Amino acid sequence: MKILYLINQYPKVSHTFIRREIQALEKHGVEVKRVAMRSDDFNEMSDIDKAEYKKTFYVLKVAPVALLKQLISTVISKPATFWVVLKIMFKMYRQSNQSLIKHIIYIVESCNVANYCNQHGITHIHAHFGTNPAEVAMYTGLLTSIPYSFTVHGPEEFDKPITLNLHEKIKHANAVFAITHFCKSQLCRWARFEDWNKIKLVHCGLEPSFFDDTIAAKDSRTKHLNFLCIGRLCEQKGQLLLLQAFNNFVKQGNPAYLTFAGDGEMRDQVAAYVSQHGLDKNVAITGWVDSNEIQSLLKSSDAMVLPSFAEGLPVAIMEAMAMGVAVISTSIAGIPELIVHRQTGLLICAGSQVAIEKALLEFSQLSSIEIVDMKQRAFNAVSTHHNIETEAAKIIKILKGAV
Repeated sequence: MKILYLINQYPKVSHTFIRREIQALEKHGVEVKRVAMRSDDFNEMSDIDKAEYKKTFYVLKVAPVALLKQLISTVISKPATFWVVLKIMFKMYRQSNQSLIKHIIYIVESCNVANYCNQHGITHIHAHFGTNPAEVAMYTGLLTSIPYSFTVHGPEEFDKPITLNLHEKIKHANAVFAITHFCKSQLCRWARFEDWNKIKLVHCGLEPSFFDDTIAAKDSRTKHLNFLCIGRLCEQKGQLLLLQAFNNFVKQGNPAYLTFAGDGEMRDQVAAYVSQHGLDKNVAITGWVDSNEIQSLLKSSDAMVLPSFAEGLPVAIMEAMAMGVAVISTSIAGIPELIVHRQTGLLICAGSQVAIEKALLEFSQLSSIEIVDMKQRAFNAVSTHHNIETEAAKIIKILKGAV
């Protein structure tokens, strides 16, 4: 089996789970070709991502004239097939909120990806995310008769399933991977009943090196609690709500620090709140950090807090649980499938500042025995359900059956 992995942006600091999946498949003997439209800045990549960059073919680095030549070549060599794809594209466009130009660009990209598939003997195409990568994978599959599949993470796909034409992408796919049961339920909601059997549960996973069961067997809390929030600084992650709750928690006499690991469009607002409320000595913003730095931050943290309003199932939660760090997060989407309240972490209702405050206080008052037991159960849960070696084997089995 020779699989082409199609991603819009790769490597990317927030897409380590895709890299893990690809490398695990290769360990299982599958040849994987990486194709992307763009990547992060090469000079700011970690060494491991730089190695991935060098293995990746970038469609948009091909000269525009060459891209158009391949489009014309496809039209001439496969007029009937191209007409079918074009009709589907116009059907997608009518439902979409994107311009016709964007859909035509996807067609151009697909013709070039199809050429790459033919040159390299690709037997299966897999895309990550049900957005434009899945659309390009679908057109490519139709142009080449190579089966395709895609992984859906959410929440973007569930915010606009109609304009993203999820049902059409599922209809033409041989398999669709959902990362949680919640994700699967949302795909079933928008897919035809006859396509439900295509939708398979495949978790994001961590490498076996994460699973050192001695980590969870201690209570690392100190007098000053160290809280960590990992993720893009944006509305859906709820960082400003966390800041309001943390401000009250500290002002009530609870010594604590909070680190935001990430960057994003709301960084200025987060920094302004910190400054306005005199939290400069208690709150830090790291900006973007790579996977090694994330692990270092987790090792020095007592708990990770993720008060998101919308999610799939954050890989950061899995990493924290595997490394013996307690997790406080919201009871939304796939998160309750991994975090059971006071068993494997603390769950709070989304959108409630009071709930976050109570959770911070509740965590600070847990006994050492309760902390250690909770961490151990969390470790057991993530090591059982989110081992990338197991999930890679599952992917291979599903794709062989789909083909």
